[in-house]
Order: sequence, then structure tokens, then C-alpha cells
Amino acid sequence: MEFLHSKGKYIIFLLLLAFTLVLPFGVDNSIRSLLIFAGLYTLVSVGLALLMGYAGQISLGQAAFYGIGAYSSAILTTQYGLNPWLAMLTGVVISVLIAFAVGLPLLKLEQHYLALATLAFGMIVNVLFVQSKLTGGTSGISSIPSLAIGPLVFDDDLKFYFLVVFFVVAGSLLASNIVDSRVGRALRAVHTSEVAARSMAVPVHNIKNQVFGLSAAYASIAGSLFAHYITFVSPTTFDLQTSIDFVVIAVIGGLASIWGPVLGAAAVVFIRRGLQTVVPLFFPNITGEYEIVAFGIIVALIMIFMPEGLVAGLRSIVRKAYSLRDKTREKALLKSGEGNVNAPGS
Repeated sequence: MEFLHSKGKYIIFLLLLAFTLVLPFGVDNSIRSLLIFAGLYTLVSVGLALLMGYAGQISLGQAAFYGIGAYSSAILTTQYGLNPWLAMLTGVVISVLIAFAVGLPLLKLEQHYLALATLAFGMIVNVLFVQSKLTGGTSGISSIPSLAIGPLVFDDDLKFYFLVVFFVVAGSLLASNIVDSRVGRALRAVHTSEVAARSMAVPVHNIKNQVFGLSAAYASIAGSLFAHYITFVSPTTFDLQTSIDFVVIAVIGGLASIWGPVLGAAAVVFIRRGLQTVVPLFFPNITGEYEIVAFGIIVALIMIFMPEGLVAGLRSIVRKAYSLRDKTREKALLKSGEGNVNAPGS
């Protein structure tokens, strides 16, 4: 079991990475598109896992930073001719500065008050996307250029898939290193008790503001990637439902694990697509609302049987399997010993 917690986790990571790199070659573009969206949602949810799972700060406004990143790339590339990579970087800077400015008053709130405040922030930003002429209003912005590195242009699903994988792996490794550092211990201390954290000289408000800014940066990068992948943005993509989806992904995967969002995003994206395909086969005359009901039931079942998320649930299953194997070996050894003792001539 110690192997599973040390070297084993790196072996599992490398196996999953190898599987991820091979996966897009055996599927069509529709599945690749789903994988790309799963990667984008993973990136946002990794930042959300740091904020909610480790720092204990609830946010229902991540779609706002997702949208800020997307619109920054869209506006700066289409209206000002800026290089897409510089536009993405600018979007990150804008998102982090807004997160710091908003976080100064909001992060003094706790629990459901903070949730409602971030919800209001997300709604305000979405209204600005709808009303502003700079963002194109409800019509949005189209003809966003593709990302490119020299002659390599990420203009198809296969190439863009590997670009998203790079950002997801880099973002996850960065978050994992943060969690294992002194900053990670400070985040957990803040989550456990802010009073106790202050007594240990932890700058609680600064730590909360910094992780809020970091989660905004993750969402902004994902939003910019989305804009350059779809080449079109509109306010409907960055509404309250999108923020709720990010929270659902993080919770289903497991807030206590950086790798939880990977499973959570894949589960949400493919369960929804599966329901869109399967439900009409059995109930051809019903509307899409029943797919939402079915999805809600599945999410509820996951939370009932795996309340700490998929990662913790799968880890528990593996531990039980190892424990069962060890018990089976012990019984076999005992039986073998009894057989030797009772053997003729013993």
C-alpha cells in the first residue's frame, strides 16, 4: 500500500498520460471534440479544486473568468490584431487583477454568503457581456484566429486536442506541486480553521486572495483556448449554468484531489452525451428536459455512493481489493501451514 501512495501514483499518472496520448487516434472528430471540452473543463476545475477543496472558499462565479479569458482573446485578436498567445496572456493578467480587486471585499465573507457574492459577481459580468458593444452584445464575436506556433497551426481537432492536453498536464502538475508545498499546507490550515491558521502566523486573507487569483488564471486560460478552438464567443456560454457545471465537475471528481477534475470532467461530458444518445432510443417522444433529470439522478447516485468524489471512491475500491487479496493470501498460508502440520510423519 505504501507503494501505491508513493511510486505507484507516478506509475499510474504515466499510464494515464500514455493512454491520453493514444486515445484520439482511435476515435472520430465528434469524440475528439468531447475530449477537448473535457480538457477545458478540467483546467477550470483544477483551479476550482485549489480554491474550494484546499482553501475551502466557495465560488459560483468561475464562468466569469472563463468568459473574461475568452473575450480578451476574441477582442484583442479580431479588433486590435494582437498575437493570440499575447492575447491569452493579457486575458490572464486581466482576470487575475479583477480577481484580486473583487477578492479583497468578497473573501472576507464566509460559506453561503461568499457563494452568493461570487454568484452575483458572475451574473454582473455576464450582463456586461450582453450589454457591451465591445463584446458584440448578444451577437458575440466571430472569426477569432486559430492558435499557432510557427508553421504549426492548431486548426483541427487532433492538433488542438494535444494542445489542450499540454495545458491540462502542466496546470495539474503545477497545482500538485502547490498542494505539496508550504503554500498547500497553509491552504489546508485556512480550510480547517482560519482562527488556528492566524495563530500560526498564516496570512489568511492574502492566501485566500492569491488562490482566488490563481483559480481565475486557470479559468482564463481555458476560456482563451475555448475562443480559439470554436473561433466564436457569445454571452450564453458564460452564464450561471456554466459556473454550476464547473462546481459539479469538481465535486464529482473530488475536491480533495488535484486529479479529481480530470475524472469529473470526463464523467460529466460523456454522461451527458451518452444520455443524449440513449434516452431518445427508449423514449423517442420526450424532450431534452428528461435528459437533465436523468443526469441529475446519476450525479445524485455518485454523491450517495462516493460522497468524496470519484477519485476517493476508486481509491477506496483499490484499497479494499488489496485488503481482500492480503486476507486471501493469509488464509492460504494458514491452510498451507495446517496441512504441513497434519501431514503424515510430521
